[in-house]
Amino acid sequence: MQRPSLVGIVNITTDSFSDGNRFLTPQAAVTHAHRLRSEGADIIELGPAASHPGSEKVTETEEIGRLADVIEQLVAEGVPVSVDSYRPATQLFAAARGAAYLNDIQGFGDPARYPDLADTGCRLVVMHSVQRHGPATEVRTDPAQVCRGIEDFFADRLTALEAAGIGRDRLVIDPGLGYFLSSGPEPSLRTLAGLERLKARFDVPVLISPSRKSFLRALTGRSVSAIGPATLAAELYAARSGADYIRTHDVAALRDALTVFEALESAKETAW
Repeated sequence: MQRPSLVGIVNITTDSFSDGNRFLTPQAAVTHAHRLRSEGADIIELGPAASHPGSEKVTETEEIGRLADVIEQLVAEGVPVSVDSYRPATQLFAAARGAAYLNDIQGFGDPARYPDLADTGCRLVVMHSVQRHGPATEVRTDPAQVCRGIEDFFADRLTALEAAGIGRDRLVIDPGLGYFLSSGPEPSLRTLAGLERLKARFDVPVLISPSRKSFLRALTGRSVSAIGPATLAAELYAARSGADYIRTHDVAALRDALTVFEALESAKETAW
């Protein structure tokens, strides 16, 4: 198993479902980013707005204000930074301030923006969602239809981005999980179980983000505060299936689990 890059989540928001308002100040956000780096995060992802169903609307100006001091300090320290926003002005601001990755839950759906994105040099995390526009919503979907839709979406979107001069080496895909696929767990489970097929189909790096997601809570009946073990199980499954990046709230738990998993796999070669 190739160890995936670990993306540590820093939500600079008032209403994120798992840790809203905890890291809203620049000092709190930077301190948390440092903690995640010390725990093994390869990349720090800054989220200036929540995207769960019912999340508050945040303007581009507000997003930029939340990001400015945090991204400036982390980039100055040499920390690889990703910014999670679908707003064009926020993305271009982040790129100009040294962000290495832009993560768009709408999957960069506006072709008129592609020349600007091509000029940034950032790697683009192209995320799929059944909503296509805006934050997640609570909808019931058919698992088989969702899986077909994921393949069709990436086939079209990657082709369009490449045609606009954005090299394939800059593209990362994220099939989406949780409410981005359905209010029920089945589409997320089938998508995660089909990760190897997705990698083989598109031959680009894949980012997976099951951390504290609704499908795990629905499956186990656990609250957000008690969903850590279920999250870790899904993350290890994703790593075993070839995920190139895993986006997580709990970097230390995943790092330690991967270390033990790799040690056991290595020990198999010399056992008995």
